[in-house]
Amino acid sequence: MQAKSGIVSRSVSSVSSSRSGSFFARLLAILSVAVTIVMVDSVNADAEAANPKYAGIVVDAKTGNVLYSENADRLQYPASLTKMMTLYMTFEALEQGRIRLDTPVPFSAYASAQAPTKLGVRAGGTITVEQGILGLVTLSANDAATALGEMLGGGSEDRFAQLMTAKAHALGMTRTTYRNANGLPNTAQMTTARDQARLGIALRQHFPQYYGYFSTRAFKFGSRTIRSHNRLVGSVRGVDGIKTGYTRAAGFNLVSSVQVDGKSIVGVVMGGASTPARDAQMRNLIATYLPKASNRGGSSALIAQTAPAPTMIETPAPVQPKKAQQMAKTITAAQPPVSAAAADLSLPHKGPLPDARYQVAETEVAYAETAAPKSDNPLVAQPMPAPTKVKTMTFKQQAAVAAPKPTPASMPSEQDDTSVDNVTTASTTPSPTRAASTSSGPTGWVVQVGVSPSRQMAMDLLESARSKAGKALASAKPFAVAYAAGGDQLYRARFGGFDDQRDAVNACKALKKAGIKCWAAAQ
Repeated sequence: MQAKSGIVSRSVSSVSSSRSGSFFARLLAILSVAVTIVMVDSVNADAEAANPKYAGIVVDAKTGNVLYSENADRLQYPASLTKMMTLYMTFEALEQGRIRLDTPVPFSAYASAQAPTKLGVRAGGTITVEQGILGLVTLSANDAATALGEMLGGGSEDRFAQLMTAKAHALGMTRTTYRNANGLPNTAQMTTARDQARLGIALRQHFPQYYGYFSTRAFKFGSRTIRSHNRLVGSVRGVDGIKTGYTRAAGFNLVSSVQVDGKSIVGVVMGGASTPARDAQMRNLIATYLPKASNRGGSSALIAQTAPAPTMIETPAPVQPKKAQQMAKTITAAQPPVSAAAADLSLPHKGPLPDARYQVAETEVAYAETAAPKSDNPLVAQPMPAPTKVKTMTFKQQAAVAAPKPTPASMPSEQDDTSVDNVTTASTTPSPTRAASTSSGPTGWVVQVGVSPSRQMAMDLLESARSKAGKALASAKPFAVAYAAGGDQLYRARFGGFDDQRDAVNACKALKKAGIKCWAAAQ
């Protein structure tokens, strides 16, 4: 009996030892994987910091103190971080009651033709404003951003870009210039890491009722389930947004907001070499500088306290082109008309006519009193910019709209981190085009392609237009005309030297075929 007991005892001991060994083996494997992940993240973060394109900043969102900074004021391409300002303008229009979350957003042929990533709405179709917001914060949809920009810009994305730039400057983002609503490549569209941190804090402070959209993990768009590009939301404690961005020239960009245990920071990484390297650097910055942030200071209204958005948001299917006009008729009568987006910028009474041929009322700008500051954060020291009062405008989309030549569809998506930047950029000496700038310009017939807040930006616009129009502008003379508007000085970008009206009109037609809005007039 004793022998049998000994056998049983040894058997149990053996099983126990086997189970214990198995447990420790599994534990060792888990620890090994964890250490490997930490080491890979550390290597990626170190490599990212050594990347010549890299710029970064971490700001204590409660005090405005800069906890970390590297190349924070160097000009960079924003890529899809541009959509943060598109969303700021959208939230502002919602707050003012000029649009609603269920307001239909029409898609022109130009918006529909934008390069991926996109929702894929056909020309003539519509989505709701809320679907547009969700499309921007998750998929970073370029077509939805352009459609929102056209709607808020009174039918013109160029006008909306001017409004975006003016709003940026009013927020203290003095080194930021916008040229489109989605961030697709444009060499004149520039920003800095510091400016993007300022915008990230402004979004949280000024629009707490809408900020929760940035934490959306996925949403249903018709039959599709669209998941967020932002991999840190849900995987790093306290991260509640904000936005990713990528183009070959820009590299991999990311703005992240973190709120944990009464502490709050906003971090920016720009020019990343890949998605993993960018994300690893952001994780490293959060781990290093969140403990150094203050859990005091600031007011209760300084940081937006928003409930996290649902993991999955379901939305109705987009309205197809055939049904779009009926829906517009139904909704327009029940809600206020959409007005131009507000900003501290006086637009010309006559400007480039949109290719989509919207029926737009002439804009009259009357400056309102500056709104009181919403926080004492030094980084966002300026008060929230007061919207410019404008006349409301109606818009009617025509069925037949010629789409400008879209950006090549080969543009990689934001999640593609294997492509190599084969675009070389460098400073150049002033070209003959710049030297042609004058105060009044040539007389006779001229073609105007836009209005800019500075002479340099106007000449850049002219150079870009000339490169796209080819022979039509070979003998034309570019120049910028300064004029005062509401206390600010703006510059009309024009081509002159046309013999008669026919030559000017033909040149404008060539510009429109190249996707550039313009109009011809006698000087």
